[in-house]
Amino acid sequence: MRRLLAILLPALLLMTACGGGDTPAAEPTSKSVGDVSKLDSLKVTDNGNDKAPGIEFSKPLAVTGPTVKVVSEGDGETVKMGQIAELVYVAVDGTDGKTLEDGYTKGPQPIELSEQMKSGNELIFDAIIGAKVGSHVAIAAPGSASASAPASSQLVIFKIASAKDAPGLLSKEETDQLDKDGKLPKVTFDDKGAPSVEIPKTDAPAGLSVKVLSEGTGEELKDSDTIDANYTGWRWEDSTKFDSSYDRGEAATFGLNQVIKGWTLGLTGQKVGSKVLLTIPTDLAYGASAAAQGKPAGPLVFVVEITGKK
Repeated sequence: MRRLLAILLPALLLMTACGGGDTPAAEPTSKSVGDVSKLDSLKVTDNGNDKAPGIEFSKPLAVTGPTVKVVSEGDGETVKMGQIAELVYVAVDGTDGKTLEDGYTKGPQPIELSEQMKSGNELIFDAIIGAKVGSHVAIAAPGSASASAPASSQLVIFKIASAKDAPGLLSKEETDQLDKDGKLPKVTFDDKGAPSVEIPKTDAPAGLSVKVLSEGTGEELKDSDTIDANYTGWRWEDSTKFDSSYDRGEAATFGLNQVIKGWTLGLTGQKVGSKVLLTIPTDLAYGASAAAQGKPAGPLVFVVEITGKK
């Protein structure tokens, strides 16, 4: 998500500083920002979710400030707060229309429409909320001038490929029932403390399952904490191990607000010293296009040992 936002909003800091437009409504709806007349010539021809759209506009495109406009409305359901929207995008040079980056080759990328996303990226949030699935949204931003070259505006077109409710955190009772029914992985540890799992031949849980294997005695974690942890991760579908700090011989350090959502939700509230089994659905892991981005696809399983808190 962070990579996508960086591409969608090359002038994010500028947008935030200048305020961009009208005061947001109490109930956010899809809205345009800036001098949208500069985008009146923009025409977008949809080519599905797997191929970048055709784009035509009067060149050069020159904007003096951030500009956001819904250029074509989709015919799907209205996007709502709390959902996970999947976006595909293409970025072009505003001077000559040449493609700068074709995000369609990576497939749809998920963005959770949360309060956190709203507070950090309000203009994008406001453009997506209230729009319909299938809509194309344009973001134009002035380029950064340098001594050797004039500024060149950049234009990003993103399409809302889908939107669906985010899976939630299962209750302890639901997790215990899954475990009793043999629908959670079985965990064993070797004599060096490294875990292995036996994943059942069933569908992965629909929500995030958190099973405390052993509870520590340290502080409870907040979602803003930075922690040290040992972990191993496997794909549910084929039991492939894709990453392990145990194999590297040292714990990893990371912020709980800088990892996949399943880790943030699953480890918040756990105690330092605990060992935890996380079974994470696709939408709380790397999303449906994970494989195209070189990341582990589908539902994931992690065993995490929280060794410290910064």
